[in-house]
Amino acid sequence: MKTSNFTLSQNYPNPFNPTTIINYSLPKFGLVTIKIDEMLGREVRTLVKTDKSAGNYSVQFSANGRSASCRNGSNQSSGIYFYRMQSGSFSQIKKLILLK
Repeated sequence: MKTSNFTLSQNYPNPFNPTTIINYSLPKFGLVTIKIDEMLGREVRTLVKTDKSAGNYSVQFSANGRSASCRNGSNQSSGIYFYRMQSGSFSQIKKLILLK
């Protein structure tokens, strides 16, 4: 299914423990990156960094260090985090909350 706009949806569930889903849509082919940052701006994890065709997608973020998206094996602390999607000139940031 094609979309006419870039969209980055609010993660669900939010607050979450230990996993959440982030949905996003792309109107055209391009490089997409989605990264998780902590409150102070330090990058915690890169969830997506690849070329994608136009369409609707979802990615899972696991804070317990047990999923494929968690390459460094670390557990995240409770708190507020931000996820950022970039593709071409599009960039958007949303907040997510981890409660343990």
